[in-house]
Amino acid sequence: MILIIAGPSGAGKTTVCKLLVKNDDKLLYSISATTRKKRRGEKDGVDYYFIDEKKFKNWEKKGRFLETAKVHGYYYGTLKDFVAKADKDGREILLDVDVKGKINICKKMNNAVSIFLLPPTMTEAVKRIKGRNVEKDIEIKKRMETATREVKEIKNFDYLVVNEDLKATVKVIKSIIVAERHRVKNKIGGKR
Repeated sequence: MILIIAGPSGAGKTTVCKLLVKNDDKLLYSISATTRKKRRGEKDGVDYYFIDEKKFKNWEKKGRFLETAKVHGYYYGTLKDFVAKADKDGREILLDVDVKGKINICKKMNNAVSIFLLPPTMTEAVKRIKGRNVEKDIEIKKRMETATREVKEIKNFDYLVVNEDLKATVKVIKSIIVAERHRVKNKIGGKR
């Protein structure tokens, strides 16, 4: 199973993903590559592979990515190695991607389960983004414009979860994971 968690900036995707893999040995969190700068507290090779645009384009040319997207002026890419490693080790991959990434992955992988994660309000999303202390007001405005477009894609996801309370959100997503692990079509190799 490939579990995709996508949604607008400020929804809490990365935080939720980290909590999900903390207590589930079957899940392998995919570390994406990005050309954006590290935020406070982030570590290279743990949160993302922070690389420059030249290296990103080189990796893309070599076919190292399952999918790529340019978001808010930066490139992001899901490395094929993680998907292959998860499959080889009998583990499930957890992807934290944007809506474009979800669309691209689902075109290639028929066993992807997608969850659209929403903040309780856009005001709360702005508050969360500002709490990072790295985005300028113009960047926050762009993120909110993108969020408005992304919300229209909810209908193309398998599940919708509103992240109002972190513990409750993680509990709901764990329930989705358990249900998907027992889905008959997953067990016999059928399409979703």
